[in-house]
Amino acid sequence: MSTEQKPKNLAVGEAISKSEQFIEKNQKIILIVIVAILVLIGGFFGYMKLIAEPRQEAASTEMFAAEQFFKNDEMDKALNGEGKHLGFLAIIDKYPHTKSGKLANFYAGSAYLSKGEFQKAIDYLEDFKSKDVFLSSGAKAMIGDCYLELNKIDDAIKNYEKAIATSNEMTTPFVLFKLGVAYEMKKDNKKALETYKKIKSDFPSSMEAREIDKYISRLENL
Repeated sequence: MSTEQKPKNLAVGEAISKSEQFIEKNQKIILIVIVAILVLIGGFFGYMKLIAEPRQEAASTEMFAAEQFFKNDEMDKALNGEGKHLGFLAIIDKYPHTKSGKLANFYAGSAYLSKGEFQKAIDYLEDFKSKDVFLSSGAKAMIGDCYLELNKIDDAIKNYEKAIATSNEMTTPFVLFKLGVAYEMKKDNKKALETYKKIKSDFPSSMEAREIDKYISRLENL
């Protein structure tokens, strides 16, 4: 064995020996840490199986009834229930961390928007968080609608722009049109014209593009 290999082998041996000594000296602490990790993992899966899943199931059952009232345009029952089932507001309070509880914020905001209670609509829509791009974009667009109704045009524009940033090809031209209207209300005809032209150039097959020429012509002739 060469003189270079001996120090290396010795160093490896010393490292192994120190590791063994550390484990021997701290084996109680190591055992406690391992048991704690196992308890946490078991607790997580136990929570999911025994608490989270049943709560989500119960929330989904209540949501079904509230959604039916919403579809039938019975907004007061959708929001507050009818005595037998919970409405969106109670679902939010009772099941806040479930998927249904979170989605209830979206529905509640939509319901208040249709009732003309715009600030309440904003409050619930801003509490709605989702990874679903379509729903997230829709919530931002509705917040923009509410601000437009409240004559807070800058806030409306800001939310329409946020909606466009996360929307898809199907919804973008619709929100762009709303944005153009908001710019017109702000008397910013230049940006309104740019927005309308974007609908025509980028989304020529959209429903909004079918009528957009008259909006473009009107602004160009001002």
